[in-house]
Amino acid sequence: MDQVRRWAPAAWALALAVLLLGPALAPGYLLTYDMVWVPDLALRGDFLGLGTALPRAVPSDAVVAVLDQVVPGMLLQKVVLLGGLVLGGIGAARLAGPSLLARLVATSVYVWSPFVVERLWIGHWPVLLCWAVLPWVVLEGVRFRDQGRLGAALPFLLLAGSLSVNAGLMTAAAVLAVGLTRRGAARLVTAVVAANAPWLVAGLLHAGDATSSAAGSVFGLHGDGLPAPLAALTLGGIWNADVVPGSRDVIVLPLVYAVALVAAAVAGARPLWRRLGRRTTGALIALWVAGYAVALLSWAAPDALGAVAEHVPGGGVLRDGTRFLALCAPLTAALVAAGAVRLAEALAGVPLRVVAGVGAALLPLALMPDAGWGISGELRTASYPGDYAAARATLADDRPGGDLLVLPFSSYRAPAWNHGRPVLDPLPRYLQPDYVVDDRLSVDGRLLAGEDPRGPEVLAALALPDPEARAAALGRIGIGLVARETDTPQGTTGETPVAGTPVYTGDDLEVIAIDTPVRDRGVSAGWWIALALAWGSYLGVLAVGGWNVFQFGSATIHRKSGSG
Repeated sequence: MDQVRRWAPAAWALALAVLLLGPALAPGYLLTYDMVWVPDLALRGDFLGLGTALPRAVPSDAVVAVLDQVVPGMLLQKVVLLGGLVLGGIGAARLAGPSLLARLVATSVYVWSPFVVERLWIGHWPVLLCWAVLPWVVLEGVRFRDQGRLGAALPFLLLAGSLSVNAGLMTAAAVLAVGLTRRGAARLVTAVVAANAPWLVAGLLHAGDATSSAAGSVFGLHGDGLPAPLAALTLGGIWNADVVPGSRDVIVLPLVYAVALVAAAVAGARPLWRRLGRRTTGALIALWVAGYAVALLSWAAPDALGAVAEHVPGGGVLRDGTRFLALCAPLTAALVAAGAVRLAEALAGVPLRVVAGVGAALLPLALMPDAGWGISGELRTASYPGDYAAARATLADDRPGGDLLVLPFSSYRAPAWNHGRPVLDPLPRYLQPDYVVDDRLSVDGRLLAGEDPRGPEVLAALALPDPEARAAALGRIGIGLVARETDTPQGTTGETPVAGTPVYTGDDLEVIAIDTPVRDRGVSAGWWIALALAWGSYLGVLAVGGWNVFQFGSATIHRKSGSG
């Protein structure tokens, strides 16, 4: 029975993950909204925080660029997505305690949730990795509080959970809320700051010249068929209605789920408090309240959040408030699992308890059935056009200086080769140079201002009257290459020719090198030093984790040899 209790939750988490991803595990790349993976992503200055835009993809892009030198990008993406879902499910099971029923229910509630489905569909994989490590961070925080030292796993969990700004803040909040003590404060805070140092330092360096849009209402909590506060209780309510499963709009299904969650949570409150203790339970409650409050604030006071995003440095991290519902997930899963056990124990006879347990574990799937098989087939993989690889090979042989600009100058594409699914233009990441992209966002017909100060400069250059003037203006802001995707609706910016020498010409893609002088954008020595220290701190956390693993392995071998 002990082996069943140990391995059944892991098997259930794997089954749920496979069922959730479905066709996304097929050969090819899953490209959906903000999720852009390419073969052999090149490590470049922008990924280290040296670009002109806010470092929203720091350190995630740099980490992927390093790892896909070892693991091919296509396989790495599937490992991250499948492994993240399984890791989150097993972590929730561990947090739920020793009961097999509690572990299976916690796994279902944690993995098969609106938060996971909506964030997967919109492509926020660093946030999903944060969600995956949160239960583990809570458990490791308890270990640190009891033992006063960083375990072998905690450094790696901090790194995996801090691949973006929002993710790093949530991971830091979880480990500090659970593990912070007077005697261990310096060590824990140092580890947390070091794990977040790349985006933190890069963000501070960009604070003076990059701003976020004030349109808080666009990114606020939505109802998914329910009143927004009730939708947030079920960990749903993302701002983009296009990534919400259809079952969430059938009001009876999310309503039943909300009622079931609340009832089970109420039943499980006392048992959970007794098992986890005052400090850990109190920390989980504080995290739940914080995550729910930020999400609710984006619905109740969107203009206030918009003002914070526009005028307060770093305030833009609060713009998409529903991301912070990840903080609610560990307590929700643990409470519901404890409640399911209590309700099952109240039934007479083993058969009824088994039926009740199976029903509780399957209820999330029954109330959101269209999340299965890649959200009913929406998450299908795609293969890149041959022009992409040919253009990259050409540039690798002889690449002119300067950054890359892709036309038409718009942020998202919906190419036919990607099944018509919207995605951030993958071409800039596919090619090797640093690049400038249009980071403006169109939501519900409203165009929101971007955060990169070079964006308006590009638009001003493209608005000049002749190709030579456009090329000269682009060269002055550091653009040396212009790629044009001819299979994409061109719009205004796509139809403006730029003077230059053709470098690559294919069926659906052409690349030119600007002939006029290209200004070296350059980076000050102060920036290099600051970011070198930040990345050194980041690697220091990795080194601590590796040393802890070595010590743990050595101690294990010593014990086995001594007992033999």
